[in-house]
Amino acid sequence: MNTESPVSRRAALCGIAVALAVPSGLVTACSSTSPSSSSPTSGGSEPTSAGTPGTALVALADVPEGGGAVVDAPGGKKIVVARISASEVKAYDATCPHQGSMVGEPSGGTITCPSHGSQFGASDGAVKKGPATTGLKAVAVKVDGDQVVLT
Repeated sequence: MNTESPVSRRAALCGIAVALAVPSGLVTACSSTSPSSSSPTSGGSEPTSAGTPGTALVALADVPEGGGAVVDAPGGKKIVVARISASEVKAYDATCPHQGSMVGEPSGGTITCPSHGSQFGASDGAVKKGPATTGLKAVAVKVDGDQVVLT
């Protein structure tokens, strides 16, 4: 009688990857938790690129101070741009990490997902209220003249 439990596909592939001594990025991808999800209230990982640096996303005048806007980015992505102060903006992938819905425009320093009520801080993308357990992924932007552009 065989009492051993079957090996999962993930475990088998991870074992092969380790045996072949592949780059650590592949081995990391086999773990059940991602490095950016180590803290349930943390914002997204380091800012990611959403297109070519210098690409204008939105006019600064179209992003209300203390609020924000959801805008189209290159490649069909949606980005939520939050205006923290007169000259400071932050941007995040507008996809809620909980189940992939699009978050709404920032209001009162909070970005809310309309599907299940997750809330994120506009200044850092961190989870303020679940069910999401990880923050929004940051997108690198800056103010260049009268435009918010990718960096």
